[in-house]
Amino acid sequence: MLAMAQPRVLLMTSLYFLMGEVQAALTRLEVPHLLLDLGGKEMDRNAFITRVRGALAGFKPDFLLTVNHLGVDREGVLLDILAESGLPLVSWFVDNPFLILPLYPRRYQERTLLLTWDADNVGALRDLGFPHVDWLPLGVDPERFRPGAPGREEWRARVSFVGNSMTAKVAGRLAAAAPPPELENRLEELAAAFGPSQESSVARFLNQNRPELWPLFLGLGSPVRMLAFETCVTWLSTLRYRLACVQGLLPFGPLIAGDAGWRQLLPAEGWRAHHELSYYEELPGFYPRSEINFNCTSLQMKGAVNQRVFDVPAAGAFLLTDQRRQMEELFEPGVEVAVYAAPEDVPQAVQRWLDDPEGRDRLAQAGRKRVLAEHTYDHRLRALMDRVDRTFGGRA
Repeated sequence: MLAMAQPRVLLMTSLYFLMGEVQAALTRLEVPHLLLDLGGKEMDRNAFITRVRGALAGFKPDFLLTVNHLGVDREGVLLDILAESGLPLVSWFVDNPFLILPLYPRRYQERTLLLTWDADNVGALRDLGFPHVDWLPLGVDPERFRPGAPGREEWRARVSFVGNSMTAKVAGRLAAAAPPPELENRLEELAAAFGPSQESSVARFLNQNRPELWPLFLGLGSPVRMLAFETCVTWLSTLRYRLACVQGLLPFGPLIAGDAGWRQLLPAEGWRAHHELSYYEELPGFYPRSEINFNCTSLQMKGAVNQRVFDVPAAGAFLLTDQRRQMEELFEPGVEVAVYAAPEDVPQAVQRWLDDPEGRDRLAQAGRKRVLAEHTYDHRLRALMDRVDRTFGGRA
């Protein structure tokens, strides 16, 4: 039986993405765990098998946990190894799973638990044949994001925004997709229509709303090129939406921390540019030095909230973010978090909160209290282990 009061968790990754937070939470919860870091490069098949089997035999885990399927190979070797013992596989998606899962073999689904940070994905993932799917939002490491973190004087700002312009990402995915001219020429139109739609899948959007382009999309031929095109449309939609939001900040002389693409998109004057910040080393001290931390969510998630919604209040700072459908499951808008509805509402919302420092402080304190009570990674890992226990009460 799974000893879920104190399970043994094997963590697997090929990139150290979110695993630091997961490890820290498991340590605080006194849960035995072992990280199997496969590195970011291709590994010889035999070496991969040896390392995985050695970890299973030596550590004897109760389940294997990965983030975004990192560490799961596209040939299905890991799934075959797990099938020998029936060890459950838990994959927590904190990015769009439909831009990841199609590249992997669809088997071992009865012993796989998919968790997604976006509740809108649950039904569609079950439709792919995964019977065990649940919602698990993002969270925060309260020991990293806390008031009083050291920072720099240059970070002080009335309004700041931290985010990628998406320009390089769009170009990269377009090159990988290499669509025919008939499809590439419709890219801007597709992005403009997909962004405000309720549909989360570019492929489904094409099939249902642009049927004349569906044969061209299928003609890309390989899952890799098709996913690259879907990602390109998603990132371009995000670029256009994010740019419209950030343009609403320009009357307030914002500090924008991000990639060089912002210099291509924004006017030369009226804002301060800052290079990209280190998530672990710099952001905890950056957020408290802005009167307003502005947020606009990537359109890979139409209803979910992103990492900043948890990190900023945990740091004791004020956040102004776009309204998401799942927000009210996590915070009380207007009481624990400040929201705006659309890009055209940004200037008025920013001015409203700049004029109300006491209100900003009140919301920041309420948001931090809610985060610490319900939204740390300790809470998320407890929920994850409980879900594993309820799903896989005993080994196959």
